[in-house]
Amino acid sequence: MTADAVSPVPRSAAPREAPPAVTAMVQLIRDTWAIAEPYTPEISQFFYGMLFTLAPATRDFFPINMEVQRGRLVRALVHIVQMVDRPDDLAPFLRQLGRDHRKFGVVSGHYEAVGTALLAAIKRQLGPDWTPQVERAWAEAYTIIARAMQASADSDDNPPFWNATVAEHRRLTWDLSLVRVEPEYPVPFEPGQYMSVEVPQRPRLWRYLSPANAPRPDGSLEFHVRAVDGGWVSRAIVSHTQGGDVWRIGPPLGRMNVDRESGRDVLMLAGGTGVAPLRSILDDLAQWAINPRVKLFYGGQTREDLYDLEQLRMLASTNPWLSVVPVVERGAGLPGCEHGTLADAVTRHGAWPNHDVLVAGSPAMIRATVSRMLVAGTALDQIRYDPFTID
Repeated sequence: MTADAVSPVPRSAAPREAPPAVTAMVQLIRDTWAIAEPYTPEISQFFYGMLFTLAPATRDFFPINMEVQRGRLVRALVHIVQMVDRPDDLAPFLRQLGRDHRKFGVVSGHYEAVGTALLAAIKRQLGPDWTPQVERAWAEAYTIIARAMQASADSDDNPPFWNATVAEHRRLTWDLSLVRVEPEYPVPFEPGQYMSVEVPQRPRLWRYLSPANAPRPDGSLEFHVRAVDGGWVSRAIVSHTQGGDVWRIGPPLGRMNVDRESGRDVLMLAGGTGVAPLRSILDDLAQWAINPRVKLFYGGQTREDLYDLEQLRMLASTNPWLSVVPVVERGAGLPGCEHGTLADAVTRHGAWPNHDVLVAGSPAMIRATVSRMLVAGTALDQIRYDPFTID
């Protein structure tokens, strides 16, 4: 589940209005969580203790060192519970999440145990603020989520995960690696999607990565991974991946794509390795003769962060519908380069009407860029992003 990120469910353009009873239920959940949230560490500790007591098998879903997990699952659960008044946005996300959780071997009894542990942990912290009305609101919201996820999981005929062998591991910079894996069977993903991976160096620590390529005839997937500070998985991938390692890959997630028939041009904003899902989309578009015009702003703190710039420029040189604008925050620039953050660069050009806007990068970059674009006049329904924890 996504926890330490921007909202995992971007709001749709014209969502259905939730029934008043659901709106009131969600408001009660939000009000009580505002009281409990400062005590998330205590809630998390009690939650995991009860969960492992009710369903001991769930302990195998998590890393041996639970300090790495911290309150991620609790925060993610609470965040999603608070969004049941947005069915148009939440339903597709829950369908994907239900399919994704098959990789753990989750069964219906585990959903019940998670719900029981979550409510018990919050009840313990709220004390007298936990009224029968509050309990009913939390229980009903969690039930909606659990049923949607279970229904999706039960209807999925794909494997719960795919085994993939590392065929290539190449350091692009001291903290960045390109990894190409070859799954046993092709993973049925769409350009722009992302997927969870587990590597042998960090068992039970699943992390989301985006392929940098469109589906290939041989089924291979190319990932660009930067070692982030404190990142157990990313640092292991960059420093210790070897050819022949076997990764496990979860089901594809995300809804970021380009509608070639919409008649709208496309604006892409990529920060660092966030260029990977956008490059996957460009890789797919390059197979067609006629495409919407695409303008890609590719940003980083320094020129060195734009590791894929030359490859993107080569792609643009043979595809006249694509133009690439490098953006750096500091240091020497280069021809055609803009200075500042991606938010600075893109909003200098106005509100970008009649454009579909795709944003990919770190959670902080997505938050800052989307916020600035909204202030500049870009409509929310123009913007698409698939946020996830980067490590």
